[in-house]
Amino acid sequence: MTIAIETRGLTRVHGETRALDDVTVRIHENTITGLLGRNGAGKTTFMSLATAQDRPSSGEVRVLGETPFEHARVLEQLCFIRDNQRYPDDYRLHHALRAARVFYPNWSQELADELVELFRIPRKTVIKKYSRGQFSALGIVLGLASRAPITFFDEPYLGLDATARGYFYDVLLRDYQAHPRTIVLSTHLIDEMDRLLERVVILDRGRVVQDAEVDELRGLAHQVSGREGEVERYAAGRRVLRKHRIGGLASYVIEGRVSAEDRAAAASSDLELGQVSLQDLVAAYGAGHSEQSDASLGHAPGADRGSGGAQEIDSEDLARKGARS
Repeated sequence: MTIAIETRGLTRVHGETRALDDVTVRIHENTITGLLGRNGAGKTTFMSLATAQDRPSSGEVRVLGETPFEHARVLEQLCFIRDNQRYPDDYRLHHALRAARVFYPNWSQELADELVELFRIPRKTVIKKYSRGQFSALGIVLGLASRAPITFFDEPYLGLDATARGYFYDVLLRDYQAHPRTIVLSTHLIDEMDRLLERVVILDRGRVVQDAEVDELRGLAHQVSGREGEVERYAAGRRVLRKHRIGGLASYVIEGRVSAEDRAAAASSDLELGQVSLQDLVAAYGAGHSEQSDASLGHAPGADRGSGGAQEIDSEDLARKGARS
């Protein structure tokens, strides 16, 4: 399978902060990949480097076999929709759509029109006065209708209600099947996007902690629950991703597949073994072996913040490109 994005030892340092630390991954062409992790895990930084909006401190990134920096042939095949997309102050919907037609060679006006109606995006209101949900919906329109060979969405759902998010997932899957391309999504709504993702890269503190097919990842950890002492004995010698204790009971998320011996040991100690959802697995990796004081294994928090966006529809570029059309 052709590699769309490949990084080797990719590192980005900001002062004393290692936003990315020795990241080596391969993202295959024509797949939907989830870029997952906590706030500050490095998701947006990864996207910024892959789309030539930032330069690495060390290591390398190759997109479609080439270094993307100042490489027009590569950059015109990328679309990066970030959560804080910028537009000129006086821009309305038609300005953004007109500029996008110039930016993206594969632009589908038909799909854009469909999505504008579906999300009920205002046509006369200036974009800077859009609600958070309307702002996100516009980003989705631009990202999907671009039909760019490689499209990045950085938390595209912010402010969208459940109905609008469902529209996004349905249209994304439908158009991806009709027009295959490489899509990279960062998200914290993992349970909602589970059905879309084919592969997942989990980042924590700038490093890759998992890089696997979704179906493979589902079985890479399990949960054991019961009396605290018995859970501790079961967990001895294993990598514990997350601990939760309440009273004399405990529940641990443990890395590793469940064997027949594990089931027998759990049964003899009156322990319960269970599956771990992708959402909870990501939260467990991000917990850093922390102990929880509440009943929930938790859900990964909100937005990762970073810089940049290749083919980001930025104010100066929009004004310049839009004026030509």
